[in-house]
Amino acid sequence: MGKLNRLGIITGGGDCPGLNAVIRAVAKSAIDIYDAQVIGIEDGFEGFVEGRMRELTEKDVSGILSLGGTILGTSNKGDPFHYPEEGLDGEISIVDESTRVIRHYRRWGLDALIAIGGDGTMHISQKLSEMGINIIGVPKTIDNDLEATDLTFGFDSALYVATEAIDRLHTTASSHHRVMVCEVMGRYAGWIALEAGLAGGADIILIPEIPFSWESIYKKVKNRSLRGKRFSIICVAEGATPRDGEMVVKEVDERRTDAKRLGGIAELIGANITRDTGLETRVTVLGHLQRGGSPTPFDRNLSTKFGYKACQLAAEKQFGRMVALKGTQIESVLIKDAISKQKLVPFDCQQVLAARGVGTSFGDD
Repeated sequence: MGKLNRLGIITGGGDCPGLNAVIRAVAKSAIDIYDAQVIGIEDGFEGFVEGRMRELTEKDVSGILSLGGTILGTSNKGDPFHYPEEGLDGEISIVDESTRVIRHYRRWGLDALIAIGGDGTMHISQKLSEMGINIIGVPKTIDNDLEATDLTFGFDSALYVATEAIDRLHTTASSHHRVMVCEVMGRYAGWIALEAGLAGGADIILIPEIPFSWESIYKKVKNRSLRGKRFSIICVAEGATPRDGEMVVKEVDERRTDAKRLGGIAELIGANITRDTGLETRVTVLGHLQRGGSPTPFDRNLSTKFGYKACQLAAEKQFGRMVALKGTQIESVLIKDAISKQKLVPFDCQQVLAARGVGTSFGDD
């Protein structure tokens, strides 16, 4: 058995269900198995830069398995290599504060750091690993866009919320004979829209990987109406893009590593359907509902297994690695390999083929 004295843990990027389950698993494993101290870094990498941390005891992590969010807090604007600092004149400048992170890591006497996050957090983790921090990654994102793991925790919980929303939209859509457009998250990957649309029986699924044509959407909803099906359900990913068009960007925030905040495609689709077909259309944007609430049993179990495995890797000094689900087993991969390619929806994956088989349109026909 390996040895640990002081283990750091940080949650980076957006929140999602299952973060506390990982924190609990890491802390309990480190304390119970290795008799180690666990240091929780507050508010993601922003807290790391600014030196905010506290020790986590078994009491601190008791009862948090089913709790959504993160007891440590998080931030998606704290990339130490792209850190926003406000000057005396109120202007924001972007600077490299990675050396402050290294200084705090050494000052706190950490043997290793468990970094829980998605693609952005793993990119930061790889850079910090190259600077000498002993780091283990845990893949978290509702977007499910990390290639090196079959699933990220948080995805199943977000999928459940999105599917239930589509189920509920079916009843009001059929009652009022409307076209219902439901916008879900996912950024540049369409996994949530694809699987929620498939599970919820959406008539049209629009994802970033398959650019859509307006005429294809109009044809589908009008044909359904002509056949006596007096409502339609459209599940659209926030990053879905019309042919010869661009993603709809809600705002640009230079303090973020990826400055684009997506959102608004559903409103555009709804307005165009009403204008060009005359069909009554309503829009629902799920937004942060998908990130909140308790994790599903699947995500609780996956998070627990991830957390235990991450602690084990740290004790064995297998640094620069990320835990990953491969089939039914929890394994590990190099972080640099995990971030080498984003996991996007393949045009011919089984979910897409099955959806097409039952008559679902992807707006490309």
